[in-house]
Amino acid sequence: MGTTWKDFSETEPDFAATVGQRFQKYKHHVLGTLRADGSPRLTGIEADFRSGELWLGMMQGSRKARDLQRDPRFAIHANPGPDTSMEGGDVRISGRAVEITEGDVKDRFQPEEGEPLPFHLFRVELVEVVRTRVEGDELVVRSWRPGSRLRTLRRGNDDSPPREESA
Repeated sequence: MGTTWKDFSETEPDFAATVGQRFQKYKHHVLGTLRADGSPRLTGIEADFRSGELWLGMMQGSRKARDLQRDPRFAIHANPGPDTSMEGGDVRISGRAVEITEGDVKDRFQPEEGEPLPFHLFRVELVEVVRTRVEGDELVVRSWRPGSRLRTLRRGNDDSPPREESA
């Protein structure tokens, strides 16, 4: 079961702010969808945060839109940036995409000038949010799922198993 960006932000405000900032740092990200045969498809996407929701818009009839209409499961990975620093960490969201067809909602995404363009609009229902980063000699993975607490796993460079950090 998924949840809205607003609910996530109210439940884990600091983590949501970090994830949101990571996505808003760059315009283009990578969307993973499932093709009709079940194989993965990776495509570019822009993520839009408005009115307490995370939105995905795409060209009318695009393959990624058809993928989501057939199977709404997806993953979106934040652009890691132009260098190798991974400043802010590696952030990804998994969820379900709910297509919005109501004109009044879609009208808010049309440009203020020029002709309206046909497009698909999907509202994101979050299923999992993950941030991975390196802190010193450790890999730190923070993850959240609806109905669960925020988890932090730390893994060192040695062969010891990952350890969960208490909240």
